[in-house]
Amino acid sequence: MIQLGLFVGPPKKEGQHGMAGHGERQDGSKDRRGSPVGSGRMPLSLVLLAGTSKAALASTLNLPFAEEASDLIGFLHGLDLHNAVYFGLFMGLLAFSTTTAMLLMREQKRSARMERTLRNEIAALRGADDLAALLMGSERQLLVSWNGRDGEPRFQGDPSIIGENAPAQRALAFGTWLSAADAASVESALEQLKDRGQAFRLTARGLGNRFIDVEGRTIGGRAILRLRDVTGDRAELLRTQANLATARSDLRSMTMLLDDVAYPLWIRDMEDRLLWANQAYLRSVEARDLDDAINRSLELLSAPTREEARRSRQAGATFSGRVTAVVAGHRAVLDVIERPTAGGCAGIAVDVSELEAVRTDLQRQMDAHVRTLDQLPTAVAIFDGSQNLIFSNAAYQQLWGLDAAFLASRPTDSEVLDRLRAARKLPEQADFRAWKADFLQGYRSVEQQQIWWHLPDRRTLRVVINPNPQGGVTYLFDDVSERFELASQVHSLTRVQSETLDTLKEGVAVFGSDGRLKLHNRAFADMWNLSSEMTAENPHIDTIIRACRPMAPQDEPWIDIRGAVAGLADMRMGLSCRIERQDGSSLDCTAQPLPDGATLLSFTDVTASVNVERALTERNEALERASRLRDEFVHHVSYELRSPLTNIIGFTQLLGDETVGALNPRQRDYADHIMRSSASLLAILNDILDLASIDTGSLELTPEIVDIRSTIEAAMRGLEDRLAESALKVVIDAPDDIGTFVADGKRVRQILFNLLSNAVGFSSPGQTITVSARKRGGEVIFEVKDQGLGIPAEIKARIFERFESHTLGTRHRGVGLGLSIVRSFVELHGGRIDVASAPGMGTTVTCIFPNERHETPSDGRSGQSALTPIAAE
Repeated sequence: MIQLGLFVGPPKKEGQHGMAGHGERQDGSKDRRGSPVGSGRMPLSLVLLAGTSKAALASTLNLPFAEEASDLIGFLHGLDLHNAVYFGLFMGLLAFSTTTAMLLMREQKRSARMERTLRNEIAALRGADDLAALLMGSERQLLVSWNGRDGEPRFQGDPSIIGENAPAQRALAFGTWLSAADAASVESALEQLKDRGQAFRLTARGLGNRFIDVEGRTIGGRAILRLRDVTGDRAELLRTQANLATARSDLRSMTMLLDDVAYPLWIRDMEDRLLWANQAYLRSVEARDLDDAINRSLELLSAPTREEARRSRQAGATFSGRVTAVVAGHRAVLDVIERPTAGGCAGIAVDVSELEAVRTDLQRQMDAHVRTLDQLPTAVAIFDGSQNLIFSNAAYQQLWGLDAAFLASRPTDSEVLDRLRAARKLPEQADFRAWKADFLQGYRSVEQQQIWWHLPDRRTLRVVINPNPQGGVTYLFDDVSERFELASQVHSLTRVQSETLDTLKEGVAVFGSDGRLKLHNRAFADMWNLSSEMTAENPHIDTIIRACRPMAPQDEPWIDIRGAVAGLADMRMGLSCRIERQDGSSLDCTAQPLPDGATLLSFTDVTASVNVERALTERNEALERASRLRDEFVHHVSYELRSPLTNIIGFTQLLGDETVGALNPRQRDYADHIMRSSASLLAILNDILDLASIDTGSLELTPEIVDIRSTIEAAMRGLEDRLAESALKVVIDAPDDIGTFVADGKRVRQILFNLLSNAVGFSSPGQTITVSARKRGGEVIFEVKDQGLGIPAEIKARIFERFESHTLGTRHRGVGLGLSIVRSFVELHGGRIDVASAPGMGTTVTCIFPNERHETPSDGRSGQSALTPIAAE
């Protein structure tokens, strides 16, 4: 039960104690609980409990003293009941109001305490905000925050950190103000921060060579990105670190570059110990790596050379010299440069062995050049830029009769001219000083000059003044006196030639490169009734043809003659034709190009020979019959020669196998030579027999299924020795599944063997011969292509003729039957052959065989090829 500290009672008068209060005695003393006695006030609870019994009241009020409780109860019972009720109600209302007021006052106090607390917190937050603003303003930085991953960014701070007058939103466009690598790193780290809350801190380099401290972390569910300008010592440290990294990268690049340098490079310390060397140095000393070279003390330079370099280094000078050393097991000449450094020295060695060899070779060539110039009949003198004589050949000394000692003293050009003038060996001049000054202008000229000197001794010299690129001139003195004499003699000979031509019965005319008549004899003019006035005007070939056409109206010979005379120079060729004139006479015309571009026409009267032509025709027919008899005789003799030749080959093989006894080396060589010669003779006989059989129509083909690739390889095996000896490579270009076709396998191999043999003969060592095979439509195509000299057009037209053999400058020799046999065999198979070649472009021979079914003739006549219908695949 709550006890209230409110006491009721009449007011206490001054000097009157009234009723003794609880806890206080009448003498004014206090009881042991400290409450005043006789204060005249009574708690409200006591009034409310007035009606209770004493014991209950004493128990309720917890009065310790029974008599005090008794007095109080007695006082309460002494009050009037109604008044006590009213008084109790009043006192209850008063207690309620008092309690409410006390509670209100308590709440006001609590509110005041809370307000003071909040004001203190506000003041502290304001202080913290001011402190944060102060701290943020103390350095250039920018804060970017996101409330949630997809929240709008909030910018706080100084946006000038990313650029002058730049908006704060540009801070998130990292590529516009950071280097590319750093921008990518920041973007990746920011994504990790937003997605996973992974904090980061890194230093990025701005485009203005500034460093930005970038820090990201999460605070209270927000992602915070802090951009701070790095300044002061830390910025200087970062710049130093960047410069150090750049220097290290440059050093690494330089080291890698020096490792690729072909010249040995090295670095030594003050004690002459090897610190570093490039790969060329390690290869030169045959070391695995730098540690191997250091541990084994492998040195490129000899001890005396290193000692001399050490003395130069101690004197603070750079050592430079040409020394001999062993480089990778070979002796070489090196130009060595070793320069002292702060911690030792650095050196390089350049291999000049080749340079020395080139210099020696150059000196040898110069000596040979001097010897060659000494052998020339043209006098040569070379003066340098100072106009001193530095070279003269023997012809120069002989031409001018100068003393060798004088020439060896390197006289000036002016001194030489003065001496020659004194000896009256120069052209006579009225003003020699001016003439000499004009002659010496050649030193300041850039073009070659040519002048003529007519000497007092009636000699004529052609003088060529050729300026040298390095300064000075080269004089060439050519005595052309004999040339003038020869020109005079030529003129005389020309006149003699004209007189000689006039005595000829054949009409001769020479036309120049412009197509005009230059020279003719009387027989030409008389033969075509040309007047002397017309020929004196050097008429054009067209004018001559118009004058001659009435006597010989045919058009074709005159067109050919005009083309031979007035055609293009590189297309003019020799011409022979026959002209039938109106008077019944016949003329043979021959046009022959001359070396100077002119054309010689000769007309010969062959009227008498035409009459003999018919007799010759009859004789030719007789000769053709004799030729057929010859072919039959050759065919018969070839068959008769094969038997003894086969015996010779057999006995030679028997001797070569040494089954009848051992042979000495010379006998073995003779046997091999007999074997090769017999085989060549047998091949020739076989070719002759094949051609004879073809001519007589007795050669038959034996059709069979021919494997294309195996046939090519079999043909190659017959030429393995020649291929190895000539260092040639044969490439087979055929699909793996090319399969087979129906043909005479022996003849196909013979065709490929002859084509390969021909290609080997006209190929140079190291070249490649390609044998290709293809199936296209109903045909099988073989191609043999070489990289040889090629075939000129005039020879290409005759390569398939018999006994036509052209070496074309190679060592290939033959009787000229191989390609003729190839064409005959291909045509017997019903195929065709084509040759594509040009000088310098190689030769490609293409053989095309039919790949289809053929019916076998029922009459069995020989001389016709018949392929049995067998599947080709």
